[in-house]
Amino acid sequence: MLKYCQKTIKDNIDLQGVGLHNGDKVNLTIKPSKPNTGIIFKRVDINSNNIIHANFKNVVEPILCTKLRNENGVTVSTVEHLMAAFYGEGIDNALVEADASEIPIMDGSAVDFVDAIRSAGVEDQNEPRRFIKALKKIEVTEGQKFISIEPLDQDLIIDFEIIFNNPLIRTRRKEYKFSKDDLTEIYNSRTFCLYEDIDNIKRMGLAKGGSLDNAIVVQGNKILNEDGLRNRHEFVYHKILDCLGDIMLSGNRIFGHIKTSQGGHALTNKLLKKLFSNKANWSLENFENTEKQNENSYKNPVAINA
Repeated sequence: MLKYCQKTIKDNIDLQGVGLHNGDKVNLTIKPSKPNTGIIFKRVDINSNNIIHANFKNVVEPILCTKLRNENGVTVSTVEHLMAAFYGEGIDNALVEADASEIPIMDGSAVDFVDAIRSAGVEDQNEPRRFIKALKKIEVTEGQKFISIEPLDQDLIIDFEIIFNNPLIRTRRKEYKFSKDDLTEIYNSRTFCLYEDIDNIKRMGLAKGGSLDNAIVVQGNKILNEDGLRNRHEFVYHKILDCLGDIMLSGNRIFGHIKTSQGGHALTNKLLKKLFSNKANWSLENFENTEKQNENSYKNPVAINA
């Protein structure tokens, strides 16, 4: 068995929940998948043309969630928390079956997906892991917002800044480094919104399934959820969680230093499109063929995704 091999889950995972934006009840089944198949979504409520590959090229309408659409117009949305769980837990190949158009929001974090993956167990596969290595700095800027990636040797860093005109959230910045940092608090960090934005979000036809059970709501300098925050960095940690899930759509795992201010689903997707628009920006690296390194140089070495 290869030392740095691809992985899938050992057994089926069954979960139920509600879609954050469409409000529909959904049954979710995650199944093991063969090496080099990546993450595939299947809409089992549709009889044909129901396969959607988890790839940045399939992202559409990345507004308050990440939505994927196949060539036949079939969609699945709010995939980012599950994709982040796959990234962090080292799952390279899986078939995700859903009987609705949205992945369940669960408690607004990734922790339920992570717990389910750990309960099912992880199985090594006899194929090597591969990584995308950023070769030069690539940046996308939109006004005061920006996101960039630059070369980093056999590691991933996400440096994320949020800026809110709110006395509680304010400006916060945290950096996550895969080689040394723990994912527990990031996994546990929930989606959030400002109370004054709720009516506008609902006018957009979104958040039909939203509640204090699956989102943090901030009103002025108060948190409306009875239990408050799970950790003091929950707001920015959730943004790192989203970013992690969105870069899982890169087609392969990434070695690079990502920096962003006021980033989100749309900006991360634009970064991936720009990165992969020119082969001179990146190279594909086989972990087995790199120079001998410390066992802990990449704590969560994970690989190919479709």
